[in-house]
Amino acid sequence: MKSFITIITLGCIVFASHTTYAQWPKEIVTKGGATISVYQPQPESMKGDKLEGRAAFSAVEKASGDPVFGVFWYTATIATDRDARTVALESIKINGVKLPGIDDTVKIGKLKRLLESEIPTWQLSGSLDELVSTIEDEQQVMSDDLKNDPPVIHYTTQPTTLVLMDGEPRLQDDKDLKMKRIINTAFLIVENPEDKKYYLYGGQFWYASASMKEGYAAVSALPKTIATLDQQLKKQQKEKTVKSEDGPPAILVSITPAEIIQSKGEAVFANVAGTGLLYVSNSGDDIFRYIEDQQFYVLLSGRWYSAAKLQGPWNFVAQDKLPKDFARIPEGSEKDDVLASVAGTQASRDAVRDAQVPQTAKVDRKTATCTVTYDGEPKFEKIEGTSLELGMNTSSTVIKSGFKFYCVDKGVWFVSSAAKGPWKVSDERPNEVDKIPAGSPAYNVKYVYIYSATPEVVYVGYTPGYMGCYVYGPTVVYGTGYYYSPWYGPYYYPRPVTYGFSMHYNPWTGWSMGFHYSTGFFSFSVYGGGGYWGPPMHRPPYYPPYRGGMYGGRGPVYIHNDGDINIDRSNNIYNKRNDVSTRDVKRGQGDVTRQPKVSQQPATRNSDVFSDRNGNVYQRQNNGAWNQRDGNQWKQTPQSSQMDRDYQNRQRSAQQNNSFQNMNRGGNVGGGYNRGGGGRMGGGGRRR
Repeated sequence: MKSFITIITLGCIVFASHTTYAQWPKEIVTKGGATISVYQPQPESMKGDKLEGRAAFSAVEKASGDPVFGVFWYTATIATDRDARTVALESIKINGVKLPGIDDTVKIGKLKRLLESEIPTWQLSGSLDELVSTIEDEQQVMSDDLKNDPPVIHYTTQPTTLVLMDGEPRLQDDKDLKMKRIINTAFLIVENPEDKKYYLYGGQFWYASASMKEGYAAVSALPKTIATLDQQLKKQQKEKTVKSEDGPPAILVSITPAEIIQSKGEAVFANVAGTGLLYVSNSGDDIFRYIEDQQFYVLLSGRWYSAAKLQGPWNFVAQDKLPKDFARIPEGSEKDDVLASVAGTQASRDAVRDAQVPQTAKVDRKTATCTVTYDGEPKFEKIEGTSLELGMNTSSTVIKSGFKFYCVDKGVWFVSSAAKGPWKVSDERPNEVDKIPAGSPAYNVKYVYIYSATPEVVYVGYTPGYMGCYVYGPTVVYGTGYYYSPWYGPYYYPRPVTYGFSMHYNPWTGWSMGFHYSTGFFSFSVYGGGGYWGPPMHRPPYYPPYRGGMYGGRGPVYIHNDGDINIDRSNNIYNKRNDVSTRDVKRGQGDVTRQPKVSQQPATRNSDVFSDRNGNVYQRQNNGAWNQRDGNQWKQTPQSSQMDRDYQNRQRSAQQNNSFQNMNRGGNVGGGYNRGGGGRMGGGGRRR
């Protein structure tokens, strides 16, 4: 024992494999030749960008020597990259060290200081899935005032595209098109000056109608003005349009929140193995029928609705009030994608944990900028239940608090003494921001945080709530469920929506639009001369900068989506700023400029080493039995349910991470929920 303490205080420790995060344990070699192995950390709790946990470690004086095992507890500052699903260690504080058989506080103190000074220099990074799947304490940042009333749900038996309008259609002159267009929709609809008909652009197809709200039918012969516009649009499109084998879909226009569920022909049902559930097999939607109560169930934006028939009427069903057979849907089955929306499943627990992991960044005070444009003079209205006021005639989220004005732009808080600026990076949020109710279109900025600051930088982050993903009870849902009235004036500023785009959850990438909008032969407004409207991830690629749309106004534009439409493909909205950094390995550290020598020898010891909260060390055997470290030997111990759970979570995180890496390489993602599920492409489903 004494020689071990002497060895590890010799000085320079090197990290054996800092370039990969998939392999544990990590090995450290001292000048004296001893090897210290740090086993996969076991996170216990997380608040903001602070993570608390513990890790087992062992030390061997010589290759043939007996290892000494111990446990250290830590508080770490982390940086996350949700695109790559990685977590990087920025700084660490060792809160305690326990070595069986050693009570010398001086020696333990030396070890503590050594670990604290050396670990940050190893440039440790890990899988986000390791954090999500192994963290022990679920966080308590939940939304409890969301709205769950069903939208209008249309059932069709033929391919149909839902064209949403943000209220009654608003026709407005477009100086670039030199014709009028409907500004309050995500789709391009123009009035042809030649025949006064309305033409809807669908990528592969054009539709025409004498009415703005109904009667759209596909047309092959286009008037000269529309034909010219079609040629311009085709040149602007970055992605080649996928040809439809089924011809043009039907068009259904709605001026109120609505959803479409559809089957290809009359519904065909198939059994979910091991359950009393049937699902509609000729549909990309999540439509079920439970044999026992003969009710239909459909999943929309993470919320369940039931009805006696597919035509409705539909009623909300809480995620923990579903028939128990929903929780029995097998992972790896055709419909396992819904498990994230079923209370009590491992998939739903993963989703809840993931929804509370922030995307972090460091903001440069000198270079970070923000621009706010108003439609006329600034107009503010009181936010219910608070003393705050919200700017109404702007696409930016501007909040008045006392004599100060705050703006959230691309995940960063700014502050000014005037509504029009100038703006500077803020190192504080308004005191009452956490009281903003879900009925306010500014609700999502509650989930943009300020962690700490220096005179040069501010450390910030946001959780998926900023993107519309909310923890609601035992699962996650998309959107607040409220309809927010837009701003109409010379400019149109839309607000966030919950329904209308078949939002589906994919644990790797968050929420994505469903297959109705990602089949390739139908397009949103690729010409963005006017307002657009839809989920916050949707951003037509060509639109003037004065059109704030969903961005900044009441929800950021950028959220990852798996569909083949004109969208941004990044989870990290900080990537859209040149004044922030999402990795700061020097934060809170001493000199980390020296690069550690990398050992070429892989770790050879059993990696299935765990610790409990009391500092006991356990090792899992190949047969599933557990041994506990006692002095310098292992002794068999009774089966531990907690250790079994820890082991299963660790296995799950490795499986999920491997599947995510495989997906990024273009491979197929299988093996159940496993960060996939379902059969749709772009709707959160498993790729086949």
